Amino acid sequence: MRRQSLNAILAAVFLCALTAFAPAAKAVDLLQGAFVRGAQEYQFGYRSIPAIPVNGAPRDADWSRWAMLHDGQVYRLYVFRRGSRDEIYQFGFNRRTETYDWGYRSIPVLRLIDVPRDASTRSFAMLHDGRVYRLYLQDRRDPSLLHQFGFNRRTNDYEYGHQSIPQLRVTGFPRDTDWSRWAMLHDGQDFRFYAFRRNSGREVYQGAYDARDQRYKYRYRSIPVLTMRDFPRYANRSSMAMLHDGTDYRFYFKDR
Repeated sequence: MRRQSLNAILAAVFLCALTAFAPAAKAVDLLQGAFVRGAQEYQFGYRSIPAIPVNGAPRDADWSRWAMLHDGQVYRLYVFRRGSRDEIYQFGFNRRTETYDWGYRSIPVLRLIDVPRDASTRSFAMLHDGRVYRLYLQDRRDPSLLHQFGFNRRTNDYEYGHQSIPQLRVTGFPRDTDWSRWAMLHDGQDFRFYAFRRNSGREVYQGAYDARDQRYKYRYRSIPVLTMRDFPRYANRSSMAMLHDGTDYRFYFKDR
C-alpha cells in the first residue's frame, strides 16, 4: 500500500476516534471580508460569504488562538487545543456545504516539534508560500521577533526551522501596534505581516518581507494602513486571520 494512502486511512481512523471522545464545541462562525482594490480597505461580505459556520470542532478547541491559510486548493483553518503548546486542530473548507469541517481534506491534529522555550503560544500565524506550509510564533519577551516552523511532509509535523529561517525580525511598525492581534499571508509574490493599531477595531498596519535584510518591514511594498469596513458589531475583534487565495486578499473575524 502506498504511504499516502496509509496515512489517509490512519488519519480517518484517528478522526473517528477523536470525534467519539471529543464532543463538538459551541458553534462558531467566521465573518469574512475581502480587499477592495483602490479603496485601501477590507469590506465585510465583499466578494465573500459573509458568515461561514465551523462544524465539528472539539470541545477543547481554543478559539482565542486560531489562524488560516489557502494552499492553492483548500482554504484551511487551524485552532490550538486548549492548554496545549504543541497540538493544533485542522479544518478544511467544504465547498458543497460552505462550512469549515474538522478534518475535511486535512490531518485532524497537527503537532509542533521543538517549540522554543522563549516562544509564546498565546497567538500564532500561518501561510503557504506555494511550496511550504509555514507557522509562526512570537517571542515571549519581544513580539517583534518571530519563530518560524515548516511543515515536514514525511512526518506530518510542523518542525522548528524546517526549510525555514528559525527567527525573523519585524521592524519599523508604529509604537501603537497591537502585537497581540496579528496575521500573516503570502500573496504569490510577497510574505506579508499585519497587526492592528492599539485600541482600534478598524485600522490595521501592514508590512512585507525584505529578503535582502531577512526581515519584515513596515510599509515595505505595502499600503501602510488598511481599514476594516462594515464588519458587524458582534464581531470578536480580539483576534483575526488573513489569507490570499490567488485572487483575493481575505480578512476574518470570528463571532462572539
